[in-house]
Amino acid sequence: MPIDKKMLEIVSNETKNSIDRLSVVTPSIYASIFNEFATQHKQNLEDEKALAHDLMKIECENLTQLQEQTSKSVHFLSDNTSKAIDAIKEKDDSILGSILKETLALKDEIEKLKNSVYKDELTQIYNRKWLHDHFLQKETETFNKVGTLAIIDLNYFKQINDTHGHIIGDKVLIFIANQIKKLSAEAVRYGGDEFLLLFDHHTTLTEAKKLLNEMREHIIAKKLKAHETTFRVSFSFGLTSFTTGEELDSVIERADKNMYVDKISIKKRVKGI
Repeated sequence: MPIDKKMLEIVSNETKNSIDRLSVVTPSIYASIFNEFATQHKQNLEDEKALAHDLMKIECENLTQLQEQTSKSVHFLSDNTSKAIDAIKEKDDSILGSILKETLALKDEIEKLKNSVYKDELTQIYNRKWLHDHFLQKETETFNKVGTLAIIDLNYFKQINDTHGHIIGDKVLIFIANQIKKLSAEAVRYGGDEFLLLFDHHTTLTEAKKLLNEMREHIIAKKLKAHETTFRVSFSFGLTSFTTGEELDSVIERADKNMYVDKISIKKRVKGI
């Protein structure tokens, strides 16, 4: 049976979200929780060694392909740089024109590489690697900027998956991602159904809260269709400011606490899908 990699990603994210609430996690606890979610999604883990081997093979093939493309682009850029230097010395405009065309084509390839590294495959918004490379100091995992962070968590997402299936669940995630991309903030898919928004220092907490409340009301009022039925989507959010030198985990923990308060409030209004 072929690997259902997307389903295993769902199980992995559900496991990560579950263990985030635990103060201590041992390998056996992690395995127990993972197996529980895998069973719920009807994933057979009996031959775990073969499964791990196949997954590792897929990831290695992807990495090899990425490395080959990167190496090709680097050599291409190096060759064109040498040609450009010679053309400038010789004042050969025809060669420079040819190099310009080739370099523009290379730029497109590099953009594709950046997307494969920094974009979430499903939602096409930024992933955790982009967040770490653009907002954090590599050595300390602390912010290198000042701004406002929002954490967004979908309400009743498991109910959506259980009721309408994971294909519809994926479409909901894409829909939410497209909505948050409209805001004046950098959007990151942080976990299974969790997103981060990073507003710059020009946006205050009050302004960010107003934007998110308006977006949430728009989404709640919208009926989404699955097969012959309709359902609603809602989310909870938590906000906090961050400054240079603050640890990412501490900032997210503050935002998460604020989101918990918001979740209690919003679920009193929206009691399901």
